Amino acid sequence: MEEFDYAVTLFGLLLGLALTEALAGLARALKSRKHTRIGWSTALLGILVACDVVTFWVYGWQMRQFVTASWPVMFAGFIVTGIYFVAASLIFPASPEEDHEAHFAANYRFVLAGVLVCNMALIAWVASIVGTGNLFGARQIVITWSLIPATLVAIFARERGIVLGCICWLIALYPLSLVWT
Repeated sequence: MEEFDYAVTLFGLLLGLALTEALAGLARALKSRKHTRIGWSTALLGILVACDVVTFWVYGWQMRQFVTASWPVMFAGFIVTGIYFVAASLIFPASPEEDHEAHFAANYRFVLAGVLVCNMALIAWVASIVGTGNLFGARQIVITWSLIPATLVAIFARERGIVLGCICWLIALYPLSLVWT
């Protein structure tokens, strides 16, 4: 078994559980939609986290030759994937009868902060491996570096429209990264 295969058993499991947690919350919400309104804010937050987890997984695969099964790498990977799991578990309320909008208002900052921490760790890890030369082109500035201020604005803004606008921008970065090569 190669080191990446060994490491991915932990990272893949936790990332898979994070996606499962988000999708299970969505399934619970859809099952209760006759009794409780889901709301756009909760749905958008779920889409953002799902896209981000999948993107993190893709980066892990692309950088697999640099993944070692050392204690620091395994522990850092555990911290990051654990943060994703906790963030995903905070998207939807545990009870389908709970008000989704109130739950969003109480938890979106924690979810976005978790996503931000994981992305900053990813940026730092990639930069430590490949250098910073490719981090400042137009594409990287828009796709990678706009993530940080948009997420911070969403975390600290009090206006719901600003928060949702930032989340929509963050979601739009994923398809943009596919077409802008």
